Amino acid sequence: MKPSTSTRPEPALSDNALEVLKRRYLVKDAHGNVTETPAQLFRRVADFIAQGSQKEKDTTRADQFYASMANCQFMPNSPTLMNAGRPLGQLSACFVLPVEDSMESIFETLKHTYKYSYPKKI
Repeated sequence: MKPSTSTRPEPALSDNALEVLKRRYLVKDAHGNVTETPAQLFRRVADFIAQGSQKEKDTTRADQFYASMANCQFMPNSPTLMNAGRPLGQLSACFVLPVEDSMESIFETLKHTYKYSYPKKI
């Protein structure tokens, strides 16, 4: 997916915010070197979110979402900042599982959680 080429504001971030982005959210290479700017992070997230379940992203919505992040009006949750537009693509911070009030149900749910969280290595 190509990033939007429309005019966009530069992120208005404090030194502290920049440090948090560098430590937690900006893409890094295999050696831990930051390879993404805050503007690129916001564009990656905005483009991914604007695409939604469609094959093509809505450029207007992507630009609006980018601007809301760059102007610090809205910031999505950590999993969205870390994973939007990246291979994992996981945007949820938590999951709700059906568990009944019994030891059998608790351990059955735990078994399935483990099975899907830690697939067998090939």
